[in-house]
Amino acid sequence: MLIWLELLFCLAVIGYAGYYLSSYGDIIAEKTGMSASWVGLILLSTATSLPELATGISSVSFADAPNIAVGDVLGSTVFNLAILVMLDALYKRETLYSRASQGHILSASLGTILIGFAGFSLLLDHAGMSPALGHVGFYSPFIVLVYFFAMRAVYSYERRTASEYTAVSAERYPDVTLRRAVKGYALAAIAVVIAGSWLPFIANDLAELMGWGRSFVGTLVVAGVTSAPEAAVTISALRIGALDMAIANLLGSNMFDIIILAVDDLFYTKGPLLAHVDASHALTAFTAVMMSALVIVGLVFRPQGRAVLGLTWVSLGLFMLYVLNTWIIFQHGH
Repeated sequence: MLIWLELLFCLAVIGYAGYYLSSYGDIIAEKTGMSASWVGLILLSTATSLPELATGISSVSFADAPNIAVGDVLGSTVFNLAILVMLDALYKRETLYSRASQGHILSASLGTILIGFAGFSLLLDHAGMSPALGHVGFYSPFIVLVYFFAMRAVYSYERRTASEYTAVSAERYPDVTLRRAVKGYALAAIAVVIAGSWLPFIANDLAELMGWGRSFVGTLVVAGVTSAPEAAVTISALRIGALDMAIANLLGSNMFDIIILAVDDLFYTKGPLLAHVDASHALTAFTAVMMSALVIVGLVFRPQGRAVLGLTWVSLGLFMLYVLNTWIIFQHGH
């Protein structure tokens, strides 16, 4: 019972602090006078992914739990896409995909490339075919390069629609100063980092207590907790009608989550990180690829009606893929 209470406490801290972290990040984007869409995309995706970053570094550096680190990152990409199902169910005016901007196709496509490359690299490492630079896998610097190229491409596109994001920020935070926003952002970040650093130790104890595999714990339990900020920001954005901001945060977080693999690889000194984890993580990566592709189909096809339980067929497909991945990892992850 104590372990479950510790897990719930981490969830509460990350969810509460993550909400303010993302809100203050959005304020900073607007108050700095730079492109609100560009800075907002970077700050929001970075802010809501801080739990994954803290958890990953703690897992590989102190807890010796590389499976939890990789499961958390890849599981978070799947969980973020599953949040779109909740978003579609809560958005009652129209369907999610008929209202969303088609500009999200770009970030979803770039995220698909990064996630697919992570899964590809994992399989290469297990086949002994992936070169390394010291203890760091060769894939890590490549992930960093692709991420910055993706950010540049998104910036070039988002700059054309910066006024929309700026208007949303100005209306949400008219009375908050930049100094207050920076202070709030820093305090929330500290809370998230502390809770995220504690999380892998709880996950290790939970795996031993319940007899669950660490791949499953990392992919489902830890990923669910560390994705609490994304869920909080998504619901908050939906409440004020900022649908595109909610979607952009989820897709941007998926891109940042993959670069966390490169950071974790740097801190893991026993060799390339992906060579020391269970191969079942590749299933999660390719599930995220299929889910991302389904989101892209939805953004292009733009379904107008709802199929079952108030969801479009795209959201039903996302939900089924998420459940399937969870079942496979639970049954076969070590």
